[in-house]
Amino acid sequence: MSKTGVSSFRPLFLLWLAGNGLRLTILAVPPVLALIILDLHLSGTQVGILNAIPVCLFALVAVPGSLLIARIGAVQALVAGLLIASGGSAMRGFVIGPLGLYASTVIMAVGIAIMQPAMPPTVRQWMPHRIGFATAVYTNGLLVGEIVPVTLTAFVVSLLGGSWRGDLIFWSVPLAMIAFIIFFFQPGGSGAAPARHRHWMPDWRDPLLWKLGLMMSGANQLYFCANAFLPGYLLQTGRPELIAPALSALNVWQLPASFILLVMASRWERKKWPLFAAGALGLLGIGGILAISHPWGMIAGAGAIGFACAVILTLVLALPALLVAPDDVPRVSAGVFTIGYSIAMVVSILAGVTWDVTGRAAFAFLPIAIATLPILVITRFTDLSTSRS
Repeated sequence: MSKTGVSSFRPLFLLWLAGNGLRLTILAVPPVLALIILDLHLSGTQVGILNAIPVCLFALVAVPGSLLIARIGAVQALVAGLLIASGGSAMRGFVIGPLGLYASTVIMAVGIAIMQPAMPPTVRQWMPHRIGFATAVYTNGLLVGEIVPVTLTAFVVSLLGGSWRGDLIFWSVPLAMIAFIIFFFQPGGSGAAPARHRHWMPDWRDPLLWKLGLMMSGANQLYFCANAFLPGYLLQTGRPELIAPALSALNVWQLPASFILLVMASRWERKKWPLFAAGALGLLGIGGILAISHPWGMIAGAGAIGFACAVILTLVLALPALLVAPDDVPRVSAGVFTIGYSIAMVVSILAGVTWDVTGRAAFAFLPIAIATLPILVITRFTDLSTSRS
């Protein structure tokens, strides 16, 4: 490997690890959600609230996270977020009832909400000439962080005597390890001067900010709500045996999309058609889950949703660093996360309420499908080719 390749590998590997930390503790919940529902006697609305808490905090803390980045630097904020998320996730294993579960989930979500707006400026700081590729790399890590707990939780739970509490504690440990690795091995070492930014408050009058935020919201609510309500839907329809394979398909099928984007990120960045096609595929996936009674059809529908979400997420995450000036990247990213997760939070609660009002979990997917439509509309009428930098 050349000297240039070696120097590029370290920041890319650290970005990949950080991407893992963005989702490991969140996706530890869906595989054990049925156990949590039975143990804590959660209703459909309570499941919706539990799912909405991270999404809500991602929205509320994004702008304060941008302020923290402006004060201490993106990498330092990233490390702090990892440690907070690890502590909050571990606390979930010791709760007594739903309120304790909510409170510890809030702490975990605050940490991740700080990390998210720190990633784009960290990409620009470490890999300024390969922004699209570096974004695809950390998004690949994010997707691996979604897949690993979903696919390995059954094994972990069996080792822990069937305890969902022990499982949630187990998945908190990697975040602390990643924080220390990034702190000590970051480019320039732990004593590297932080890159600070003058601006931290998003310009809420910026049309581009709202367009990117609405596209992000479509991917967010589609992914998180599908993970949250698919187990309940399968339980209600008498197919609990499909929960594990359907959730695995939803998450594992993000990987092929991610590997495709590692190759095509530079060619697809700023392009409309991949975003439009991915939005349409996500809607088809919802239709497959609800309309196809054959098990493989339902699993394929879940996989289509995962594939679509990975494409949308990766391409949208790269856009702030590609379209705005370097000093504006943290605040634009924070605004995108605020808008994207605020809408996803509302959709999650509406989906849960719709389930309770109708008595049928299938109707939880109606608000999810409606909230996916802006991906198609906005990508059709948005210019992604012009940069302000």
